[in-house]
Amino acid sequence: MDTRIAAILETIKKLEKELLHEIEKKEDEFYYSVIGRKVRFEAEVKRHHRDLMQRLSPYLSEASLFNLLTAPFIWFMLIPALFLDLSVTAFQVTCFRIYGIPRVKRCRYIVIDRHSLAYLNIIEKINCMYCSYFNGLIAYVQEVAARTEQYWCPIKHARRLAAMHSRYAKFMEYGDAEGYRKHLEEVRRAFGDIEKEEAE
Repeated sequence: MDTRIAAILETIKKLEKELLHEIEKKEDEFYYSVIGRKVRFEAEVKRHHRDLMQRLSPYLSEASLFNLLTAPFIWFMLIPALFLDLSVTAFQVTCFRIYGIPRVKRCRYIVIDRHSLAYLNIIEKINCMYCSYFNGLIAYVQEVAARTEQYWCPIKHARRLAAMHSRYAKFMEYGDAEGYRKHLEEVRRAFGDIEKEEAE
């Protein structure tokens, strides 16, 4: 891999770790702690949050008519999302084992914890659970697709992408025919960084 690209990727990883550290500082600022998968607020903070919750009747009466009318369309999307979730999970359980690709840990992508916030009413909690699930699912599917692409077609695009997935830097250059034939098997097996990260 190009040393300049490798250096940029290393900088991105360091910045991601720095970002996580800054996010963890918010635990102290907003008086909560994360223990395993549970989020705990101090009792006094939780009481204060309950006082700030908007009751259902004003919440619904203040809602835009268009928001209410489009809600069924939003919730209908849950049907294909659940099918996608089931299909992708079944795909990686069977195929990744055969290909020797490390499996994507679904629980690292689909994180549902906002329903624990006492300042959200029941509708807001359900909406937050939906958004957490849907956005986590898209990230999970993207990672499964990225690892699959690394195995089957690890070639960069000629045209600029709006966003690059986590495995893209491992791909070979567009037009590098000799490199492709020479290094395809090596790139197909280049998942050591995932195994190292999961071991930490």
